[in-house]
Parts: sequence; structure tokens; C-alpha cells
Amino acid sequence: MRIIVSGGGTGGHIYPAITLINTIKEKCPGAEFLYVGTRQGLEADIVPKEGLPFATVDLQGFERRLTPKNFLRAGKAVAAVAKAAKLVRDFRPDAVIGTGGYVCGPVLMAASLMKIPTLIQEQNVLPGITNKILARFVTRIATGAEAALKAFPQDKAVFTGNPIRREVMAAERQEGAAAFGFDPAKKTIFVVGGSLGAGTLNRTMKKWIVEKSATADYQVLWQNGKYYKDSVNAFMEKHKPANVVNLDFIKRMDLAYAVADILISRAGAGTISELCVAGKATIFVPSPNVAEDHQRHNAMALVEKDAAMMVLDSEAEEKLMDTAEALLNDSEKIAAMERNILLLGKKDAADRIAQMVLEMIKKD
Repeated sequence: MRIIVSGGGTGGHIYPAITLINTIKEKCPGAEFLYVGTRQGLEADIVPKEGLPFATVDLQGFERRLTPKNFLRAGKAVAAVAKAAKLVRDFRPDAVIGTGGYVCGPVLMAASLMKIPTLIQEQNVLPGITNKILARFVTRIATGAEAALKAFPQDKAVFTGNPIRREVMAAERQEGAAAFGFDPAKKTIFVVGGSLGAGTLNRTMKKWIVEKSATADYQVLWQNGKYYKDSVNAFMEKHKPANVVNLDFIKRMDLAYAVADILISRAGAGTISELCVAGKATIFVPSPNVAEDHQRHNAMALVEKDAAMMVLDSEAEEKLMDTAEALLNDSEKIAAMERNILLLGKKDAADRIAQMVLEMIKKD
């Protein structure tokens, strides 16, 4: 059995893909995989470290307005389809899976046109235009949110939840505190802007450190992101807050979740799925810079069920940390949010999607 898996750009697309690969390997130990991504995305670093064969397609997303860059990217898109088609022909997969990111488009399209079974793993509440187009061609669609079903053909789409790393539930608070040098008895906020980072959250943290950290009776774990590593490190070297630990990337998210009383986070679908299983009270700050404003829709799906709170990106620098501090001191609200978010978790999503893939292959 040979399977191509494609997903790129951010950890939210990459880690679900790796989780699916590992789940299928458990069911079919002899299965062979090829991971297709881009040179620019985090997958170029993460996937080879997982010991997976890795191939690249040179592709970038289009800007939302007509610019000269879009003409260049259109040319790359045409070349990407040709490259993807060659990769598919050479590898001869029994199935192809896409977990998100621009690179999935040409790979899934090429495989579909070759009559190879294909599956989209749509993570968001509001699907993007690429997956809406691909839905006409692919074999099956696994949605991370029940609300996404209405965007796809009903004979293809199934609500499964999003695949999550099993290890996100593994750690205990004491272990998490020790890993980051924290006092396990002190309340802790975990601020995470995704694998690449979030400028708004980083500016908010800097403002809080300068103005309020010295008098705060809690500690903060801050993942600032790959793109902001140097500037944040320089800031921290200057200010040296005693109650803040900053890292550009945290691989052991189970340790971070374990030590956190509450989280502040962007609203990527992968992160939300992990938090639903980990049962963490969270204030979401949706990124306004994503297609279709899908992070806001992701967050609202939880806010409407009293399973999370939301602060708009435009308001974050002024009110986010005050909102977080108020929540941190409201144990009843935290407990209610934890109960409600746990009700939305789908621990078996990876198993269900893996089974869909195997069924596609058997029918082919």
C-alpha cells in the first residue's frame, strides 16, 4: 500500500497529517508514504525529522487583490500542477490525502484526474475556496467541524473531527511546571500564536511585560513563533521579566497544556481540536489575516457553546491581558469552560479518517 499525504505551511496542517500517517501505519504496518509539501513551509523542517520521505512543490498562495506578485504566482501554480502530476505518476499511490495548505491543491487535483482515490481533511468551520473546488473531484471529505458539512456534497462528506497528536493529553501539571522552570502552585497563562507566531499577541505580551508583569501574581509561558524569534529574544534580554518564559516553538505541547490554567491562542482548527480534547479554558484571538476569516468562525463555534471566550485582534493590545487576568481569577468560569469544551472533543478522529482511507483503497 502506497499513500501520498500533502499538507503544508503551518503546524496546524502538518501535525494532523503526521498523526494520520502514524495511525494508518498502526493499521497497515507495511504501508509506504510520501509527504508532499513546500520548501518554504515548516514541513520542510518537521517532516524529514519524522523519518518520512519528503518531496516539494514550489507554490505560494495568491494575494487577495490584483498585484504583480499574483502573475508570478500564477506561473508557479501551473508549474506546480505539472510537478505534482509527475510526483503522483512516479510514486503510484493507492490513495492521496490532503490536510490543508496551498500545496494540497495541485497534488489532490492531479491524483483525482488520474482516478486515484483522494480524501480532503477539511479542518475549519468555514471551508476555503480551494477545498470547495476540490470537493467536486475528490472521493471523500472528512470535516473537523459539523457545520462544515453543508459546504460539501452530502454523499462525500463525513464529520469526523480533526486528527490530534495523542501526546497532547499525556503530561501532568508537575511535569509541565518542571519542564519550563515554573512554580506548579502558581497560576499560569499560556500564550500561543501558532507555530509561525502572531504579531498582535507578541505586541500585547511586550506591552504587558513593560507595564504590568512586575506586579502580576501569576506566570506566563509565551510561544512567540519562528518569525519573531530574534526580536522577542532581544526584548526579553532587555527587560528580563522574572515571571515569563518565552520560546519561539514548543514541540511538547502536552507539557505546555498541562501547566496552563488558561490559554490565549489564535483560532486555528488544529489548535482548537487539541484544546477540546485537553479540556483547556481558552481566550481566542482569531487572526484577521486568513482566507474567508475562518479563524473567527472557528472561535465562534466554541463561544456560542460557552466553551471559550474571544477577543478581537483589533482590541487585543488594550483589553486582552485584563480579560485573561479576570478569567484566571474566576475558578467557576474556568471549570464551566473546561466542561463545555471537553464535550466538543473527538479523540477518535484519526482512527475514523484512517478507516475512510482504507475503505477507499479497497473499493478502488
